[in-house]
Amino acid sequence: MIKTKLKDKLKEMLDKKQAILATNFYNFETLKGILIAAQQEKQPIILQLTRSSIEYMGLQNAYNMAKNGLEFYNIEGWIHLDHGDSYELAEQCINIGFDSVMFDGSELDFEQNIEITAKVVKNAQKLDVNVEAELGYVAKLGQSSDKVAFTEPEDAKIFVENTGVNALAVAVGSAHGFYKQEPKLDYDRISAIRQITNTPLVLHGGSGIPAESVRKAVYNGICKVNVATETKNIFMQTLQNILKNNNEIDLRKVFPQAIDAVSNLIKTKFKILK
Repeated sequence: MIKTKLKDKLKEMLDKKQAILATNFYNFETLKGILIAAQQEKQPIILQLTRSSIEYMGLQNAYNMAKNGLEFYNIEGWIHLDHGDSYELAEQCINIGFDSVMFDGSELDFEQNIEITAKVVKNAQKLDVNVEAELGYVAKLGQSSDKVAFTEPEDAKIFVENTGVNALAVAVGSAHGFYKQEPKLDYDRISAIRQITNTPLVLHGGSGIPAESVRKAVYNGICKVNVATETKNIFMQTLQNILKNNNEIDLRKVFPQAIDAVSNLIKTKFKILK
């Protein structure tokens, strides 16, 4: 399947006030569940890998799994480095064939975040690879969600102009992991950042955000919605339930139910963004 460059696809989404689903995979089974959902719903998908998943599966192997899976299921999709924590990792992913990389310098000071992100963008431009960055504080797993450091529109403008990033993950009220209470997204802030930067914006921490909140965020400028925690949670919860008081040792009989659970979850996410 001929696919559009991701940076062009995101710009298209921005113009149409739509968004693409991006979800992490952790092994063959979670990848298969995602791909089946994308095929059945006839939707494009961004397949994401973090450093932890890359270290678990191996960079070349993980990339090949995703690339071959997209081809096998005949899906328009892209392979993306999620929360890349170094220039070196981003460079490795660019060179191996990733369509998109994220450098997450959100915990660095503003100037250092700009400096390294700009360096990643310069390298990525050689192969026309999409680059995502993050500005503001979106709590990661294990970090406090009580801390608030929303992305300031003026800072976003300066950041985009000085880095040339194709997409920007913004802190607007979401967090990674499960929420203790319903998140309150700052839609006015999303709209203000979108207007001042004219850049596709990314919503991290999409797991558990109510459907209407996601749709409103998309209408105001979000073009990519990330889901990760729910994917691995439904896979593991399904396996744990199956294996209670179960002596089955044939994983080929056990894993399909967990794959189906992942697929059903992803289908619900696609429906939110249609």
